[in-house]
Amino acid sequence: MNRTNTIDIRALRFFISVFNAQNFSVVARREDVSASMISRTIHQLEDALGQQLFYRNTRAVIPTEAGKLFFDYAKNVVEQLDEAQEQLQDRVAEPTGLVRINAPVFFGQRHIAPWLANLYERYPKLSVDLTLTDEFIDPLKEGADLMFRISKLGDSSFHAKILASQHYYLAASPRYIAQHGQPETPEELCEHQCLVYKGFQGPNRWLVQNKNEGWVQCPITSYLTSNNSDSLLTAALQGMGIILFPDWLIGNELKNGQLCKVLPDHQAAIHTQPQHVAAIYPNVRHPPLNVRTVIDYFTEVYGSPAYWQL
Repeated sequence: MNRTNTIDIRALRFFISVFNAQNFSVVARREDVSASMISRTIHQLEDALGQQLFYRNTRAVIPTEAGKLFFDYAKNVVEQLDEAQEQLQDRVAEPTGLVRINAPVFFGQRHIAPWLANLYERYPKLSVDLTLTDEFIDPLKEGADLMFRISKLGDSSFHAKILASQHYYLAASPRYIAQHGQPETPEELCEHQCLVYKGFQGPNRWLVQNKNEGWVQCPITSYLTSNNSDSLLTAALQGMGIILFPDWLIGNELKNGQLCKVLPDHQAAIHTQPQHVAAIYPNVRHPPLNVRTVIDYFTEVYGSPAYWQL
């Protein structure tokens, strides 16, 4: 039998405490046991490992080189066990208290707010503070526990749970197409009434890609520009022009026929890099139960692929 089979987790905890305190008596008082018991446990651990872990004298207990090496392994084992115990306990715990959520305005209106009633039914002791803004915020300064954001990912100071990939579509109402026809090529978009979203960095670029080719910016002329996507969508539904919007914004309208795809054989976007819908939270080793609960809930609600995708 391997001698390390006789090592238990309590011995490792005692060893770590002695390593840090360098004194048996200090650890004994803290653990409410005798100093002789601490000393005996360390001896048994040394016997199991076949290595001396401490030099002992009347003034201090000094780690040996073997003790220093073993400390890193022991600390890792104890931390992993503690984390496993915490996660298992969370499985039977009930989420309670406030979760502060920040999300883009229209995404929050369409894909967060409608699902909160079911969230409350499932977790009645949970409450939500939902702030909708299209501006980027620092969650640590603004006090947000969880952010829903649509962008490329890459900030290592945050954890991100990808909920869906974002896909853009050129679209117009059947009424508009009946009156103005379908453009056959991206170049023909300049001859049509284009409804363009204008954000903090100016009007969106309209990029189009043929299969296996690079992205090309379309030289469009804005028939209507707005910083409010809801207004542009309303205008498009009324036959005013062509829009370029993401699937989470117009997926339902494309499915029910209120909008039709324009240039359906081409990929369209406003960025060349992939964009994702993600739940973002501060980079902590073990996020709070409430935050994990909300993320898991919306992961389930959105599905894979997300329910708005075509």
